Amino acid sequence: MKSAPMISSNFLERVADPASQFHPDYLSYRSGEITQDELVARLPHVAMLGDSACMGTYISSPWSTFWRAHTYRGRNWFLGSGSPHPGIRSVSKRLEEITPFVAVECAGIGALVDHDSERPNFFRRILGTRNFSGQITQLLRAPRFPDLILISIGHNNVDWAWRCSPDELKEPEARLNDQCHQFRQNYARELRRLLGRARTERHRLAVVVFGLINFESYFKGREAAERRRQSDRRLYPHLETTYKYLISFHPDYRRNLIRLASMVNEELRRMVADLNRELEETENIQLRYSHALATADLSRAELLHPIDGWHASAAGHNVLAEAAFNELGPSLKFLGIK
Repeated sequence: MKSAPMISSNFLERVADPASQFHPDYLSYRSGEITQDELVARLPHVAMLGDSACMGTYISSPWSTFWRAHTYRGRNWFLGSGSPHPGIRSVSKRLEEITPFVAVECAGIGALVDHDSERPNFFRRILGTRNFSGQITQLLRAPRFPDLILISIGHNNVDWAWRCSPDELKEPEARLNDQCHQFRQNYARELRRLLGRARTERHRLAVVVFGLINFESYFKGREAAERRRQSDRRLYPHLETTYKYLISFHPDYRRNLIRLASMVNEELRRMVADLNRELEETENIQLRYSHALATADLSRAELLHPIDGWHASAAGHNVLAEAAFNELGPSLKFLGIK
């Protein structure tokens, strides 16, 4: 799903302040030298690439899930605009306290780190999901390339039990290693496409690659939600629906999902280190791996959505927002955002 860029609502008032670093641009706008669109283009642009872990959504009936996939934007730890939960202090709300900016949300339900030759399955097509390759393509085609790109994707790729043979379910080691290797190959290829465009830009670009969420603590919260549901079947009405979409969330398969996520995070860290060696002579790009989301504590049931006990609740989005934003200091400094 494409989404329209979100511009800080009071940006004109803020850039009109003589103390604003964008005040010279505002004066050019007021004198008619540049248009408002050109003024907006000079603001920092921040893009989010990811999956449903970055979105304010949850799973319920097929039709309701389809509707939310096509209508929900914002309402999450990255982009809080229009959120029905005033308690969510998103990354965008925190960042707006520092500077007016333009947010671009590319994340989608069910998004995978994929090979660009792979055709999305029927479920993802009707949801309008853009996988990682599609989200990268969306940014590459944008007339204004972002200054800061946050990437948090891969949670659907650790569903190791999906399409698993009975023998692999019993002895999963080879499958876990193959899945991890393929994940790194696909991720690195798409990230290189992004960095290739970044090399041609004149402005500075910061990219933060977030590791997958802390599944070990997450499943503690999930187990607490399951115990609550056993006591009261009215709670978490679509908790079991999760297993239709992520087989590896089943209690029998969680241990290896946790292992695979840990393996994937280590590969992401190594991948970023390898790419940084290739970027040694490139001064306008900063690429960092962050373990912030992989260490965020999600072990409480109230951090999970009260409908599916799978996606984050408003409180869960706050935990992720705080962890992600606290990691942005070096990137903002590199970009000259004070």
